[in-house]
Amino acid sequence: MAVTLVVNGRRRTVPAAPDTPLLYVLRNDFELNAAKFGCGMAQCGACTVLVDGKPMRSCVMPAGEAEEAKITTLEGLGSAEKLHPLQKAFLDEQAAQCGYCIAGMLMTAKGLLDENPHPSERQIRLALAGNLCRCGTHGRIVRAIQRAAKEMSP
Repeated sequence: MAVTLVVNGRRRTVPAAPDTPLLYVLRNDFELNAAKFGCGMAQCGACTVLVDGKPMRSCVMPAGEAEEAKITTLEGLGSAEKLHPLQKAFLDEQAAQCGYCIAGMLMTAKGLLDENPHPSERQIRLALAGNLCRCGTHGRIVRAIQRAAKEMSP
């Protein structure tokens, strides 16, 4: 069996059963390691990627359900040479400590800002409510998203 996915603008067919979690295909077949396995039950947000622009938990999404979708991982957001404004803001605000949750936080924030370019602090906190961070940098993460929203505003 195989699935064909469009990830970060690149279409590839990989040997995987359609019910294989998307996270496994991204990490094992595409070698994209930003999305992390956290809980395996869609409760922590470490595995969040964008599927057709919406934040989705890749640990519980079957790869077969994503075949017609446009998937974006953190690796597709920006590069070391050209950071996305969210990535730059997270660095400027020192929003990461251990970094395990940050890919999911960034992808959730990207989905939020695409939908609502000027979110309030409350809207940011609500959007991030399902993304867990044990380091306790939520204040910095919120400030980073606010900074990026300002920078991305026309």
